[in-house]
Amino acid sequence: MAYDLLIKNGTVIDGSGTPARHADIAVAGGRIAAIGRISESAHRTIDAADCVVAPGFIDPHTHYDAQLCWDAAATPSPWHGVTSVVMGNCGVGIAPCRPGAREVAMRDLVNVEAIPFEVLERGITWNWETFPEFMAAAAARAPAVNLAFLAPLTPFRHYVMGEASMARAANPTETQQIRALLGEALDAGAFGFSSTMLNQHMGYGGQPLGCRNASPAEYQAYASLLRERGKGAIEIALTRQIAVLDDEEYAVLAALLEHSQRPVTFIAMFDRDDIPEAVRDTLTKVAPLIRQGARPQTSPLPLTREVNMRNPFTFAAFPSWRRVFQDQSKSAQRAIYADHAFRDQFREDLKKPQTFGNWARVRVHEVRSAALKACEGRTIAELAIAQGQDPVDAFLDLVLQDDLDIEFTLSTFNHRVDRMKEIMANPDMLLGLGDGGAHVDMLCDAGYPTYLLGTWVREQGALTLEEGVRRLTSDPADFFGIRDRGRLQVGLAADITIFDPHTVGSNNRGERRYDLPGGAKRMVMPSRGILHTIVNGACVYEQGALTEARAGQVLRS
Repeated sequence: MAYDLLIKNGTVIDGSGTPARHADIAVAGGRIAAIGRISESAHRTIDAADCVVAPGFIDPHTHYDAQLCWDAAATPSPWHGVTSVVMGNCGVGIAPCRPGAREVAMRDLVNVEAIPFEVLERGITWNWETFPEFMAAAAARAPAVNLAFLAPLTPFRHYVMGEASMARAANPTETQQIRALLGEALDAGAFGFSSTMLNQHMGYGGQPLGCRNASPAEYQAYASLLRERGKGAIEIALTRQIAVLDDEEYAVLAALLEHSQRPVTFIAMFDRDDIPEAVRDTLTKVAPLIRQGARPQTSPLPLTREVNMRNPFTFAAFPSWRRVFQDQSKSAQRAIYADHAFRDQFREDLKKPQTFGNWARVRVHEVRSAALKACEGRTIAELAIAQGQDPVDAFLDLVLQDDLDIEFTLSTFNHRVDRMKEIMANPDMLLGLGDGGAHVDMLCDAGYPTYLLGTWVREQGALTLEEGVRRLTSDPADFFGIRDRGRLQVGLAADITIFDPHTVGSNNRGERRYDLPGGAKRMVMPSRGILHTIVNGACVYEQGALTEARAGQVLRS
């Protein structure tokens, strides 16, 4: 009998962390049939000499929930060797959703994940109402990669409570109704649920995203579902001040662990040079909870984003900016940006930075007005000094002078190489936060697997190649309980990535494309060195391009 696929002469790194070895891999019926020296024939043979053959990468933190409606390949993830994505993070999503609440769900995505409303309005198909129907609709699209779902708490609360979900905690009756819907999602195969406490996560009408109003009693009710079913995990955007875990947030994390008896991952552990010891201090504080199953999550990338002043998600963590999200018409935003009281409030907010406090990291990227072209490439700090202005005034005056069309780049976190090597080497860290599908017009971090392998493994030596692969494969699989993926082992699903260890990498700044519904802009991150991305035995990406194969499945817990 001939195998379906034979991968010959590769350096096999199986995802377990054990040393690499030379071996062949045979695939039949979408599963790994044999590993070793294989002489039998196959319908297709790939010569992987001088290449690494690894399990397909698993991205634990994406927001492809809406994008799947117009891009079943979930690009750019498969370009980077990713074969499975976990969606529904940070408590925001589009299911369950009643027909009359669709604009609320879309506005939540606009404000939290910075996906343009016009794109969502054109692109979402809305051929579901319940969460199990949403999962079934995703499966029917024949995705190129495997899809794993978390149940995001906000739409569940809104489904039961309506607009009251944006204003208060659920009462006991509502809590039980929400709990029953979450149980239905878990029974349909969801891998847990997600939530957020972050100030910048504002939803419809500039109000707090619904799950931010969840009470301790609610969290206890929802977390206990996982304990009762003996499966699943929790993801929560927890540190309102990036990388700083306060006592209230610690208590929430401890309660989730206690009531669920399941793993909990929390974000965001980014290195920040304005609070140099933030990550170290938080890891020391949270050490007892890490021993109970907590996993801090970080990104391997230096974080740089493009800032669009019509959808200024970057500043959403500052209380003064809440006004900007309540009415997002250009006229309303112009009035706010010009308001001296708003500027003074922003100056006060900057005394306790949430996401940045250094105007030397904010650079003019592109302007529409010819009169302002000389500003391109210069930082706000430089322009403020040259003009004799306070940086807040220099910044907002520029925005108004370019009629809000100006774009900036903001360099925020993860820039200290020595501290990043320390973070990458810490096995307690869950690597992810690629945010695939979100913030599409300002950044693309979904290519972090190739950046990890190129920068932190090959160039910086922060991790061995075997450990780097493990952190991208079996580590997230074990965390979420994805049992048949993440390792190269006979009988497991044939999710395989073949890459050149000498060239693998990516440029984290990415490039612009205009391929969203309606021709809208998005940022994508091309890859280097990924030769084949194989999902359930079928090559979905090779020779630098997607194939016609759509072999992905909806994974179920």
